[in-house]
Amino acid sequence: MDLEKLKAFRQNCSRFTEKMGIAVEEIRPGYSRVGKTIGEEDLNPIGRAHGGVYFTLADHAAGTAMATCGYMAVTVNANYNFFRSADPGDRISAEAQEIKSGKTICVFDVRVTDQNGTLLGSGTFTFCRLDQKIEL
Repeated sequence: MDLEKLKAFRQNCSRFTEKMGIAVEEIRPGYSRVGKTIGEEDLNPIGRAHGGVYFTLADHAAGTAMATCGYMAVTVNANYNFFRSADPGDRISAEAQEIKSGKTICVFDVRVTDQNGTLLGSGTFTFCRLDQKIEL
């Protein structure tokens, strides 16, 4: 699979992640890193980045790493732990690493950090690989 084409596909495959300002930064077999800058529109009522931002970033990183197998997939389970919050202007990244690759079920560890490498949260994302190849 051409990973540069896959990176472009994953960058433009979801209107939601595009609207969120999430960029695919790196991709290789079983791994991806995505990122975004926290803006005012990402804040919750107490002025911190909304939990949905972290979860979406982590899910997109895991889904992008999953896509390196060449098949479409859907998230079937996710567990995310919130440790710290990001401030407006912070650049946050999610790195996903495959920990189990099966014919149908694949599992990824995800770590979300800020621009200083501070761990903001982590999670485990489980996907069901579909019978549909990714056409690039």
